[in-house]
Amino acid sequence: MYQYLIEGGFPLKGTIKASGNKNAALPCIAAALLTEERVILRNLPDIEDMHVMLEIFAALGGEVENIGANDYALRIQKVERNDIPLDLSKKIRASILFAGPLLARSGKAVLPPPGGDVIGRRRLDTHFLALTELGARVDIDGQFTFTANKLIGQDIFLDEASVTATENAVMAAVLAEGTTIITNAASEPHVQDVCKMLNSMGAKISGIGSNILTISGVQALSGTDYKIGPDFMEIGSFIGLAAVTHGSITITDIEPADMRPIRLAFGKLGIRWNIEGTTLTVPTQQDLQINSDLGGMIPKIDDAPWPGFPPDLTSIMTVVATQVEGTVLIHEKMFESRMFFVDKLIGMGARITLCDPHRAVVSGPSVLHGSDLVSPDVRAGMAMVIAALCARGESVIRNVYQIERGYENLTTRLKSLGAKIERISSC
Repeated sequence: MYQYLIEGGFPLKGTIKASGNKNAALPCIAAALLTEERVILRNLPDIEDMHVMLEIFAALGGEVENIGANDYALRIQKVERNDIPLDLSKKIRASILFAGPLLARSGKAVLPPPGGDVIGRRRLDTHFLALTELGARVDIDGQFTFTANKLIGQDIFLDEASVTATENAVMAAVLAEGTTIITNAASEPHVQDVCKMLNSMGAKISGIGSNILTISGVQALSGTDYKIGPDFMEIGSFIGLAAVTHGSITITDIEPADMRPIRLAFGKLGIRWNIEGTTLTVPTQQDLQINSDLGGMIPKIDDAPWPGFPPDLTSIMTVVATQVEGTVLIHEKMFESRMFFVDKLIGMGARITLCDPHRAVVSGPSVLHGSDLVSPDVRAGMAMVIAALCARGESVIRNVYQIERGYENLTTRLKSLGAKIERISSC
């Protein structure tokens, strides 16, 4: 087990490259199960969650070869087992993403309840709805067993715009007989990545980027060579980090279109950046002042399905708001436990009122002081890193495994920007 030792109060400056999108990489690994041919995935982030997904792929009978920095070749000529190992499933919520591909490839998928972040109830009902509509039968007895003699395309209306349920439904539907229409589909950039990858393998998916996907089933898919897009959640985290440390960070290999809803939210906090091509630069000079709504009303930053503000950045925005002049309401609508980490920020000196499990009022700027912290999940953990780097004094962050599940080579990259951070054994 490791922990971070951080000395705050230093402006971060320099250039870093955006990592591949974690939330695209994981379903794309699962999608490689849908063909007997070789699949090359490029720009996979070097994070714990990605390596667990590769372990699951290998456990099912797949071949995994590291062919370059962040590039892997995958092939599974024969599915040797259709059950996900318990020790791997409990490490990662994305293990549920093998349900659709296993059903389509072998007619059966057995999954223990998935693990992942503890951020409140994370229902799986939408996965069951979509897969049963396509013809699967589901048995729940301590684990989930999906079986299907044949998958048949259907007109499916999802009860919520779930990212992973959309991806599971799409991956099952590409090899189903007939046409599938998925309405109220998630449309996040990572969902788009999976659909584009599948189309490069010979799938017929239209409506990509919208909430209505149409999939015409095909008999087989081929291999592909596909590059994962940039992680806009990581990019948003580094933007916040630059602003609160009064530094200037340049981020390369971004996708400008992904930044549009994020720009609106940061703009409410008086934070701006410049984009030239695929390079984003956060300048040193920032207003760092809340822009009130019309009539002087307190503004709100709230998450929503894409193209709304991404929920994975609400923790980051909460910390950033503590360093900005004025008052803002942060409304996390989707996960009832995600905001509970704010008590640690309050202990550091932040002025935050937690209204209920979903809403927090933040007034700033506040002087934060170093503290002893424990990371509860990926995004709150990164938020704590940002808080520690702008705080006075020294902080210790424990349980950094949770952070490293989603951020590639974090301490090395932060050090390259001038951060005073060490990754040390907690034993």
